Amino acid sequence: MIASLPMYDRPELRAETDRYWALIRHGLAARGIDAPTALQRGDDALLAHWESPDLILSQTCGFPYRARLHGHVQLVGTPDFGNDGCPPGYYRSILIARADDPRARFADFDGARLAYNDGLSQSGWAAPINQAASAGIRLVPGMETGAHRASVLAIAEGQADLAAIDALTWTLLQEFEDLSRVKVIGTTDPTPALPYITSVGQDAAAIRDAVAEAITALPAADRARLRLRGIADIPAQAYLAVRIPPSPEQIAQEN
Repeated sequence: MIASLPMYDRPELRAETDRYWALIRHGLAARGIDAPTALQRGDDALLAHWESPDLILSQTCGFPYRARLHGHVQLVGTPDFGNDGCPPGYYRSILIARADDPRARFADFDGARLAYNDGLSQSGWAAPINQAASAGIRLVPGMETGAHRASVLAIAEGQADLAAIDALTWTLLQEFEDLSRVKVIGTTDPTPALPYITSVGQDAAAIRDAVAEAITALPAADRARLRLRGIADIPAQAYLAVRIPPSPEQIAQEN
């Protein structure tokens, strides 16, 4: 069986995440659901295990959910991390540029090179591209970095002009990293945050109850470190309603 919580699994929070999983696993066992002792980590092929019939629980992104996974997995619920300016269970992206870039507003970045973690990322790709369309500007796909942290570094080193960082990732980066070489120049509109999913053969409602129970049982200090507030029930239609933007390859071909 497969279980993972890959999206915010920083080394500094590994102990808290493991305690959270232990509580979830206890709740699953109480409901007759087998689950692995330890979370799966270090798996770069996330789509493969998200689509596996052996998946008990993982966290995906809204973009791959609506573009690839809808109909092949079940939504369990969406963890609420209390992201500023967002309803429960929603998030947004923090738009960043080099600290010494004279441009101060997102609207000033027409034609800017966007560093993005992945072309299927809601926060790193879809959100800024959709925000640019709403603002009447265009962004040019720059380097694909593979991770939000690497996107921050690309901006700091002048390899791109702009990046969009998941709000909770940005909060954690502020806690654990030196961000003095970049600055915030805006935010994107809120969208449903990264949902927990399970395979179609599992009891999603029972898994959701085990997660909610685990969040309540988690020591307050661990909840604070993980920023966990609760679990929200956001319907699939809310995810599917978010616009799918052109891919990096499509935009590159247009330029």
